[in-house]
Amino acid sequence: MLSCMCALVPMVSALTGCSVIKGYSNETLFPQDVSSVCLQMFDNQTFRRGVEYELSDALAKRIEADTPYKIVSSSDRADTIISGQIASVRETALSTEREMGTVLEKELEIRAVVNWKNMKTGQLLIDSRSVRASSTYTAYQMQDFKYASILAANNLARKIVELMERKW
Repeated sequence: MLSCMCALVPMVSALTGCSVIKGYSNETLFPQDVSSVCLQMFDNQTFRRGVEYELSDALAKRIEADTPYKIVSSSDRADTIISGQIASVRETALSTEREMGTVLEKELEIRAVVNWKNMKTGQLLIDSRSVRASSTYTAYQMQDFKYASILAANNLARKIVELMERKW
């Protein structure tokens, strides 16, 4: 009798333990009730023109590549709409030359506010979240503001797509 109990206790505890712990899963991290996204052009509240095009282009490519969603041009056919605005574009000098005082390396930071709305339910999946991304550049490597803004826009698009993932 005692040997039966000793064999039964580990088996029962193993079975109940497995039902509590979820373990690994190959489910997608993105909401499954969404299949299409309408990406509206981001508004630009800064004096740096063209950054909104770079961000919208990078975000569209990132959504197509990294999510199960398709980008559609019409908001009437879309399950969700992503919109937002570029709140700031900031340049900061990272290093200067000692003798002349010229800037050797700069950092460009883009900050955007993002909204993602489910058109079926009216629920805001992302509600006015502020997202920042940056990149560095130097004129000595033939890099300019345009180069840095494309890199920063790609970094920002990656962060926005990460926000689209479901919470654990």
